[in-house]
Amino acid sequence: MTVQLDHIIPYLQTAKEVISSLDTDARNGLSVREAGERLKKYGKNELMAEKPVPAWRKFLAQFHDVLVILLLVATLISAGMWLYERDSALPYEAIAIFAVVLLNAIMGYVQQARAEEAMAALRQMTAAQASVVRDGKRQNIPATEIVPGDIIVIEEGNTIPADARVLQSTALQTAEAALTGESLPVLKDDLQITEEVGLGDRDNMIFSGTIAVYGHGRAVVTATGMQTEMGRIAGMLKETPVETTPLQKELQRVGKMLGIIVVAIAVVIIATILLVEDVHGFSALFDVLILGVALAVAAVPESLPAVVTVVLSLGVQRMARKNAIVRHLAAVETLGSANVVASDKTGTLTKNEMTVLAVITASGRVNLEGTGYAPEGEVHKEGGEKIDGDLQFEFVRALAAADRASNAVLQERGGRWVVHGDPTEGALIVAARKAGLEAEVLNARLERIAEIPFSSERKLMSTVHNDTEQKERILAFTKGAPDVLLARCTHELVGDEIRSLTEERRSEILTRNEKLAGEALRTLGVSFRVFPKKAIKQEDFDEDVEKDLVFLGLIGMIDPPRMEAKEAVARAMAAGVRPIMITGDHPKTATVIAAELGIPIHGEAVTGAELEKMPEDKLDRTVQEVSVYARVNPEHKLRIVKSLQRGGAIVAMTGDGVNDAPALKTADIGVAMGITGTDVSKEASDIVLADDNFATIVAAVEEGRAIFSNIRKFLRYLLSSNLGEVMIMFFGLLLADVIGLTEAGDNGLVLPLLATQILWINLISDGPPALALGVDPADPGIMKEPPRPREEGVITRSMWAGNLFTGAIMAVGTLLVLDASLPGGLIEGSGSLRYAQTMAFTTVVFFSLFVVFNARSDKQSAFIGMFSNKWLWGAVFLSILLQVMVVYIPFLQQAFSTVSLSPVDWLLCAAVASSVLWLRELSKIFVRAMEDKTKRDLT
Repeated sequence: MTVQLDHIIPYLQTAKEVISSLDTDARNGLSVREAGERLKKYGKNELMAEKPVPAWRKFLAQFHDVLVILLLVATLISAGMWLYERDSALPYEAIAIFAVVLLNAIMGYVQQARAEEAMAALRQMTAAQASVVRDGKRQNIPATEIVPGDIIVIEEGNTIPADARVLQSTALQTAEAALTGESLPVLKDDLQITEEVGLGDRDNMIFSGTIAVYGHGRAVVTATGMQTEMGRIAGMLKETPVETTPLQKELQRVGKMLGIIVVAIAVVIIATILLVEDVHGFSALFDVLILGVALAVAAVPESLPAVVTVVLSLGVQRMARKNAIVRHLAAVETLGSANVVASDKTGTLTKNEMTVLAVITASGRVNLEGTGYAPEGEVHKEGGEKIDGDLQFEFVRALAAADRASNAVLQERGGRWVVHGDPTEGALIVAARKAGLEAEVLNARLERIAEIPFSSERKLMSTVHNDTEQKERILAFTKGAPDVLLARCTHELVGDEIRSLTEERRSEILTRNEKLAGEALRTLGVSFRVFPKKAIKQEDFDEDVEKDLVFLGLIGMIDPPRMEAKEAVARAMAAGVRPIMITGDHPKTATVIAAELGIPIHGEAVTGAELEKMPEDKLDRTVQEVSVYARVNPEHKLRIVKSLQRGGAIVAMTGDGVNDAPALKTADIGVAMGITGTDVSKEASDIVLADDNFATIVAAVEEGRAIFSNIRKFLRYLLSSNLGEVMIMFFGLLLADVIGLTEAGDNGLVLPLLATQILWINLISDGPPALALGVDPADPGIMKEPPRPREEGVITRSMWAGNLFTGAIMAVGTLLVLDASLPGGLIEGSGSLRYAQTMAFTTVVFFSLFVVFNARSDKQSAFIGMFSNKWLWGAVFLSILLQVMVVYIPFLQQAFSTVSLSPVDWLLCAAVASSVLWLRELSKIFVRAMEDKTKRDLT
């Protein structure tokens, strides 16, 4: 390897000199082996990031909360008191508090680590890709793996992955404002610059981080990573911050609100104890203060943000496995509210494997057999006869023109034919091969010297070629929308003659075009023009080439609907999500495909031309009724999105081109195509489809709804359990005389639960069961429900009502068990205070474990799909095992002030705790009955 990377100034050298200096090959690129060696030498093509935060600092951050610090202080004071009094073998209370705080910190650290890993995985999923030539083959690789000497292929919409010297440019223009401040796109060429110039004047260079806005080309990479111009300016790239979604912000707000309420309640409880109870000595006062802090810690759901991040991230990774790569976490929340999916047709609702089925020229129609990209299949006349004579001549000329006016590449890999580039152009090349036209022969005769790239405004694309057999002439080939192309044609090829194109023939051609569209075929027109070589200069090749053309014929091709798209359309409509098709195809083609997929048509498709003429008020009425739009430009998409949003719709919009970026940004959920999409469209989007499939969008909507539903599930669980604990402590103290607690106290201070027990309950309930709810399978009927209203909060009134009802049941049941375990009170018992507190402690744990099944729905029975979540059952059994250890292991008995329970005691605790399941089931029956009544009244 003789790379002289540090000694070359690429823009001052010719392209050949740069290629030689970098020891590469302009045609075949680097070998895979050589690229691997250079990657080791030069490192990844990425900017340096800040040093990661050490694990120990992340762990210590778990102790920053004020309440946790108070508990740590309490631990030190408790240990100090033990050293002074020496009333037990070990400082069990101090050990217990510290152990629970430590376990909580470990759980918080693990959850944060999982969230960071998930976010890193998401960033990796959305990492930029680049198109390179290696071993003579074009392939897509992660942009980070590009090395100096790589030959990169740049197309409109691509983000330039590294600094590179231009080798070939076809009207290539890049936007360099981010680097040079130049607001207008810069036209690139491969010419050597002979004197030193500033960055903005290096027209033969393209730079990392800039965007190709027009044309295409090839370049050789001269600098990567921190050696690029962007790297030198950027210096050090700060670590991408973890995204905070609106949902997480709302949960933080709810958490703070609950924190204030609970701290206030804790203060009230402490004050009540001090006023009502006979508290003597520092030890008793200290116990009261620890209780207040423990109650606040237990009741405030500190784990909410971490659990939400984990659940969102895990859900997003599940979506990625289903080919929907989420770039912004906020999109997951919006997916649950989406009620319109506006989708491109080609590749999304259809297979994006275009196949030419018919070619119509002046002398008749030729049908082509075979599907997909394999260049195999019979070619015959409409009636099945062999083609010959004038039809054969016209047919070959039409497909030769279509083949030359294309940039796609057809390759065979592992026995499978694939197309690199536009699928439509790929289909034209395949048809040319079926007609017997070989690429080598066409390349040898027709040397391309210029190109006028396709634009959505012109709807045309042209290439210009030297004719090596008839050297005195130059040929231009143009393909595009038949109606647009025909308007620029003055003649037509008939046999080997060029005849004037009469109005009658124009009418016939357009009628034939309508007929092909009625067969659901996408149509293209092809034409050519001859120039005397001496009469035109290369710099004259511009859009003026596309006039006075000779019409060659119509080409009809089909992109068959995806079978899974039809089912997805039906599922979307059942879920209250309205599918809309937007395509650049002919209105009849769009209507036929829409009907086949089950998209409501409501009359004819509306065209882009009609949209342009519509005033805003009429457009707003139209988009409420029409679901099929044809001959649409990207600018029209933006109008459709805005109009739908004015009508209150939450819109998911697909796109793949540079001009789609405004519509993708404006839509509530921008969905970019991962296969055909440009870098610009992907950057503007919220979600990228790895398979460009409409069914994937619907699956993403379902997953988004499931994620949001799971967040509500563990919110319902945490809040109801925490409310129950607060009610138990508050009413236990308030009713201490009634339930026999006062009589059981030795020093006048009697509590339903001890501080260590409350912390333990918090550890059990906020831990495994809450996380297990976050991965609960989607409810079977989730796609039969209407979309969630956007303005609806994460915690609804019905959720608050259910949480309060559940908390009240927990409080009543626990206090009754406590009463029944003590002498006196409403229910006569015979146990000690420690026994009664152990019974209450165990009952609360069982209550939490029964509540976890209730929390799966506010309306649906807990018994539906009860065994569908194996993680949930594992979490429940783990929690029971931990509680058994606390009750029976001597060391833990000392730490948590428990005594051993009999099997009957366990059954009593479980039976009372199960009441929350049965009573909530009855309340859900009532809720469902009321909903059914409301539906009947409405109908």
